[in-house]
Amino acid sequence: MPEWDDIFSEKGKVFTESHQDMEKIAKLFKEKGVQKILDIGSGTGRHLLYFSKKGFEVYGMDASPKGISIAKQWLLEENLNAEIILHRIEEKFPFEDNFFDAIISIQVIHHNKMKEILITISEIERVLKKGGMIFITFPRLESRSGLDKWELMEIEKNTYIPQAGQEKGLPHHFFTIEEIHDLFRSFDLLEIYDDRKRHRAILGIKN
Repeated sequence: MPEWDDIFSEKGKVFTESHQDMEKIAKLFKEKGVQKILDIGSGTGRHLLYFSKKGFEVYGMDASPKGISIAKQWLLEENLNAEIILHRIEEKFPFEDNFFDAIISIQVIHHNKMKEILITISEIERVLKKGGMIFITFPRLESRSGLDKWELMEIEKNTYIPQAGQEKGLPHHFFTIEEIHDLFRSFDLLEIYDDRKRHRAILGIKN
């Protein structure tokens, strides 16, 4: 299975612009007194830079050494700080219980089978404080343009592996609304909506 390390090595930063709703999210975080933020699957650092510029204490976690290397260099160039840890999201997070005030993850947690996704969500719950906030996005199966070109092969319910395209070989789980409510039942989900790229976004508070 290819890794994002290969993609970052070939294409560099890949993503440079922050998610279009981050201004709203950052404002909400400020209102709620958020200080420590974890970006799960921080990649080459676009959201680490964004929130560091806003004055938050920012942490990143990613499985790609190349992505982390690019992110550190980018932060250095901008004279910004963030702590980035090399770690896979389907393994116990290297943080204490109730460590973070907020967790973001943009187009990341769906890249696994359900067994691993359950571990990731459990760890999100563990390291996030009560009353802490999440903002997470993932793709929708029915709205992805050009999805037929991916030649999707279903490997378990709602989980597919593209046989073609840039993300060939990477698992993609497509969450249903029912799954979202079930899997994130430890959260008060304030919003479930489609963003401007027609990815599904969830905003919630840990109960």
